[in-house]
Amino acid sequence: MTAAQADPQIDPPALADGAALWRIARDSKTLDLNSSYSYLLWCRDFAATSAVARDADGEPIGFVTGYVRPDSPHTLLVWQVAVDEAHRGRGLAAALLDGLVARTTAEHGVTTVETTITPGNTASERLFTAFAERHGARLEREVLFESDRFPDGPHDPEVLYRIGPLAP
Repeated sequence: MTAAQADPQIDPPALADGAALWRIARDSKTLDLNSSYSYLLWCRDFAATSAVARDADGEPIGFVTGYVRPDSPHTLLVWQVAVDEAHRGRGLAAALLDGLVARTTAEHGVTTVETTITPGNTASERLFTAFAERHGARLEREVLFESDRFPDGPHDPEVLYRIGPLAP
């Protein structure tokens, strides 16, 4: 196995990763792209509840960002998951999600994972449905934000996926 084929390293993001995370999100063509500034802040302020996958050269090739909900301190809200196009189809998004949840469970006592997914985003629907199945957890869905809540034009509704309780 060559170094390029080795399993990617998964760890918390560093501030220097912010620009790469922004580029991966932009190039995904499915995520709502936030400002480049927000990805820099995310890498600084939410590194403990986020993860980045690196190739053999240490370059980011995928990420998951999240935070522990202030009003629900055992719930990890997963904000975005993205994998560089050249590295898709290899289970990297699942490995990132599993690794992050294991870390936040150990460090923060997380028992529930939440995310929102727009209808028709089948990759995310499959990722989180499979996550719930792997972890033997219940999956509940409900619309969190209706389309008319978004002030900046047409936007699909955001469906909340709540997964838990997670097995210890």
